[in-house]
Amino acid sequence: MTERLLVLVRHGQSEWNLKNLFTGWRDVELTETGTKEARSAGRKLKAKGLTFGMAFTSALKRAQNTLDLMLDELGQTAIPIVRDEALNERDYGDLSGLNKDDARAKWGEEQVLVWRRSYAVSPPGGESLRDTGARVWPYYMHRIQPHVMRGEGVLVAAHGNSLRAMIMALEGLSGEEIVQQELDTGVPILYWLNDDTTIAKKEVLAG
Repeated sequence: MTERLLVLVRHGQSEWNLKNLFTGWRDVELTETGTKEARSAGRKLKAKGLTFGMAFTSALKRAQNTLDLMLDELGQTAIPIVRDEALNERDYGDLSGLNKDDARAKWGEEQVLVWRRSYAVSPPGGESLRDTGARVWPYYMHRIQPHVMRGEGVLVAAHGNSLRAMIMALEGLSGEEIVQQELDTGVPILYWLNDDTTIAKKEVLAG
């Protein structure tokens, strides 16, 4: 069933994920584990017999590399790929590049938790999840969803927070609900949409 199919995948583990650093818009590579996660995601999608007509990713190489590795495993490297910073990770501003433990030592655990887990509060010089959604939602509505609704089968490789924003719109979640959702690296989330753009079926290919 590839009709009106949308698949979302958070990039594989990055070097800064491993080092517990705030990454945001900083451009870092996948780790060896992240490469394996991306290839595993591609194999899981292939095992389900899924085919894609279009792929989207961010302007950051950890997401782009994840997409390339998945498409290689799928044997579908010839499909059109759109790369756009609208799908970039949330910009962590002054926190970018900092170890999360060091940030807690500097600003306090409670403040850092608010920056990380609130919906509308942004870190200094950065974006809140709501800010991230403000660029992701129109991009999804105008650039991604039309391809899904035409039955092309769309694969999106992006980031924890840009995908949270998209999931929030897809599933009609509140700000409080979406910040509680954890997205594992390299785990495909499959949505099949009804003809009114609501969700007909959802499947998570974990494990």
